[in-house]
Amino acid sequence: MEITTDGPTLVLGGSFDVRSTMEVRNALYELLAAHDGDVVVDLSEVEHIDVTALRVLAVATRQYGRTGHHLVLRGCRPAVLRMLHLSHLIRVLEVERSAATA
Repeated sequence: MEITTDGPTLVLGGSFDVRSTMEVRNALYELLAAHDGDVVVDLSEVEHIDVTALRVLAVATRQYGRTGHHLVLRGCRPAVLRMLHLSHLIRVLEVERSAATA
C-alpha cells in the first residue's frame, strides 16, 4: 500500500484491504486533523479494495461530517465502485463525479 498526501488530498495506491487499514486510517486521521476544510481520498491507483477498507472510509466520513466538512472519494475505478454498491456504503460515502468528456 502506497500512501502520500498532497495538501488536503490523501493519495492511495496498491491494495487497500484488511492488511493496510490501520496504516491508511492513521494517515487519514492525521490529514483530517491538519485540515479545516473538505478532504479528498484519491483512489485512482487503488487496484483492490475490500469491505473492511471501505468501512474505515465510511467511519471517517461520518465523524468528519459532524464538523461540517466533507470527505470525498476521487478516482474510483470500476472495481471500487462495484464494492461500494455491493456493500451499500455508496449511501454513506461521497464519490466525486468525474467531468464529462467531449
